Amino acid sequence: MDSDLRGRIYSEPVDHFDRLPDSVLLLVFNKICDVKVLGRCCLVSKRFNSLVPLVDSVIVRVDCVIADDDSSSSTCVTSDKSRHPISSLFRLVFSGLLKPFQSISQFISISSRRPPASASDDVDGDVDHNNFVTHHSPTQVLKNFNEIKFLKIELPSGELGIDDGVLLRWRADFDSTLDNCVILGASSFIHSSNTVRNDDEQYRNGSENENNNNLGEINVETDNGNIPESFYTNGGLKLRVVWTISSLIAASARHYLMQPIIVEHKKLDSLVLTDGDGQGVLRMNKDQLEEFRVKPLSASSASKRTLVPALNMRLWYAPHLELPDGTVLKGATLVAIRPSEQPKKEDGNWVASAFEEPYGTAVRMLLKRRTYCLEMNSF
Repeated sequence: MDSDLRGRIYSEPVDHFDRLPDSVLLLVFNKICDVKVLGRCCLVSKRFNSLVPLVDSVIVRVDCVIADDDSSSSTCVTSDKSRHPISSLFRLVFSGLLKPFQSISQFISISSRRPPASASDDVDGDVDHNNFVTHHSPTQVLKNFNEIKFLKIELPSGELGIDDGVLLRWRADFDSTLDNCVILGASSFIHSSNTVRNDDEQYRNGSENENNNNLGEINVETDNGNIPESFYTNGGLKLRVVWTISSLIAASARHYLMQPIIVEHKKLDSLVLTDGDGQGVLRMNKDQLEEFRVKPLSASSASKRTLVPALNMRLWYAPHLELPDGTVLKGATLVAIRPSEQPKKEDGNWVASAFEEPYGTAVRMLLKRRTYCLEMNSF
């Protein structure tokens, strides 16, 4: 009796995870997705450490971005748009300077503690022993994952520094080059109860033009579906061109940076590169990824980004657009972009389904308005 009791008291504890088959654990790890959490799972046991590299769904959330410049010290930039290296570059580009697109060549992950030497080191990264800060690119972080089919990478913030109240969203699909891009913008994005307004001029240079014909002052009742003359005279069209070029440069830079990941992970079926602000989304499906691997990427000669081909663009504009939920867009603009060499598609579903709500409703409302066609040369 006593021996039985002692046996029960000092018996080896049972690890119930050991009873789970590998297939069930992989289901759990695929639900976790987050690469940092998966890295910590590697520390739990040798079994976990051997199973984590077999997950097929991974999300990498980038904490900050390091600018690749000639200076000896690098600055980590998080969500402060005023200091964002790409935002600084855009200001240079649109000031007429053709500085190479060197602002981003490395993403980094940050850990608040020094990780122990283990199989998770490649996830946590190299360590600054003074500040316990880890620096690793997504390519390095993902190198031990062998079965990735779905990959999502989230930047800390959008590349385009815009004022509060201004709306700018883009979504781009790529294969070896741009397949299509949809841009939704508005000089002011407010609820009907909010009297605060952001004008086009305020977005462009931060100053208020006394003679500016405010797009927000155009009434729904006087809107005949055509673009008003003031759109061309007060800088409205020029601003939309800047939005378009900025979004295309941001998308092509993201695409360029994904080269090593796409080449290395041949089982990848879906790639999504987004940001914490929801400003822009780059997507590649299985067919587009396969084409990317077999067809050489055309890089821009002046910067680290994919060359944007000659484009056909369709533009829809509304000086005042009120959504069913009460949101009001002033100077609402929708731009649908495809390469000129592609055959024209009458199906507009790729435009209408580009954004989630409430932006999807705004897109469908704008599609009912008059269409304007434009062209843009390769850059």
